[in-house]
Amino acid sequence: MSVVVVGSGHNALVAACYLARAGNAVDVLERDDVLGGAVSTVERFPGHRVDRGSSAHIMIRHTGIIEELELDRFGLRYIDCDPWGFTPAQAGRPAIVFHRDLDATCASIAAACGPRDAAAYRRFVQVWGPRSARVMRAFGGGPTPGRLVRSFWGLDAGGGGSALSREFLQSGDALLDTFFEDERLKASLAWFGAQSGPPMSEPGTAPMAGFAALMHTLPPGRAVGGSGALTEALVARLRSDGGVVHASDAVTALQRAGDGWRVRTASGRELRADIVIAGTHVLTTLDLLRDGGFDAAPLDDWRRRIRVGPGIGMVVRVAATALPHYPGSPTDHSARGLQFLVSDRAQLRRAHGAALAGELPPRPVVLAMSFTALDPTIAPPGEHQLSLWAQWHPYRLADGRDWATIAQREGDRIVAEVDSYAPGFADAVLRRYVQTPVDLERELGLVGGNVMHVEMSLDQMMLWRPLPELSRQRVPGAPGLYLTGASTHPGGGVSGASGRTAARLALRDLRRHRRPRWFGR
Repeated sequence: MSVVVVGSGHNALVAACYLARAGNAVDVLERDDVLGGAVSTVERFPGHRVDRGSSAHIMIRHTGIIEELELDRFGLRYIDCDPWGFTPAQAGRPAIVFHRDLDATCASIAAACGPRDAAAYRRFVQVWGPRSARVMRAFGGGPTPGRLVRSFWGLDAGGGGSALSREFLQSGDALLDTFFEDERLKASLAWFGAQSGPPMSEPGTAPMAGFAALMHTLPPGRAVGGSGALTEALVARLRSDGGVVHASDAVTALQRAGDGWRVRTASGRELRADIVIAGTHVLTTLDLLRDGGFDAAPLDDWRRRIRVGPGIGMVVRVAATALPHYPGSPTDHSARGLQFLVSDRAQLRRAHGAALAGELPPRPVVLAMSFTALDPTIAPPGEHQLSLWAQWHPYRLADGRDWATIAQREGDRIVAEVDSYAPGFADAVLRRYVQTPVDLERELGLVGGNVMHVEMSLDQMMLWRPLPELSRQRVPGAPGLYLTGASTHPGGGVSGASGRTAARLALRDLRRHRRPRWFGR
């Protein structure tokens, strides 16, 4: 069977690999000259391999996809981020260091926050570690009611389903207030959870904060050579099974043609396919269907109901002469993982409230990542590289302001925020590259600058992502078309789970298509 995959994001490539491995003829079409979408790495500065989107890979290391596709045979190698998290010392209190080792983490929390919170953190990991593993299991397939029930069945047999449901549906803030006393510890875990987009004050965000417990099983990983090393391995795997990848050739329309599909591209090519895997943003996919003559009425209805949101944040990529030095902490504690530059949750709440109003955060909330501490190959000798993610920053600014006029000034504020925790850092900066929400949309196709495609709010997750009608990764009235990517379950982040599910759906349907009419009589 012939398969066309639209886009080369990591989920699209995962789907392509499974389909090619099963013996199908697979063509991947990518509009950009760089493959991988938000999981890609380019030379931004001389001698620096700089990520365009994601930097640390968390979920895909828990899915089994890397092992199933044998991506290690195609050059993919990860280094554990250990410690995986770090919150600087403040007001005379030591830093909080989140090691993979639970005992070492609890010792750090005891010194920084007190023995009660250290004991509470151990209990938090014991309770939410298994729960988070179940969440990852739920992410591994389609969001059908039966699968979700099976994934969570028996999670808390002694506590009752009602109590468990309440704990999963509560806000991340409520969860953290239940366990901990120290605000700096709660802010660190809230910042970890908020990377998905919603503030921890929203209902249903408790599992996002609770996911931190799983980092003691397997921490975030840094792909050697940059985030794009995952894409490179997937492309190599795909080509080894006969798949073909076409860069710089955007798909312009998807049109039904008999029992299959006609796929038109910007170069004037026209491909015929039995099935299509659409790895583009769901709104982009709907536009391609419209241009292919699909009924406009349902497309308009779906577009109106899908909520992209105001944007999430922006990034400053930095080349520097030195890693940040946080007073009182050795570099091997601070530089290997996620650096949570936050002291209390009020800072997070103010930033989110400002973004909803189209304003910049009163004080940038920064997550610093300095992966040259793990992988020196991504920078020239004597230099380091950092990614500074700042959240929340709106896509649309109030009062008609333009991101182009304020991008560099906001970059200054983000660098200054790191310098306030690590004095001298600003002087070490050699070069920088600022990616505003508008830049993320322009370069990576992230509509509205939302790196999660559509908001990761409770009403747009699992059975409802991005809408109930589209949550099975199919489009009603468009047989043979399968959706994948962050717009679908389980959402944003580097997991590959959506791509594997799309491939499984397609392969199952192909088997049914090949089955003789007399089969089963």
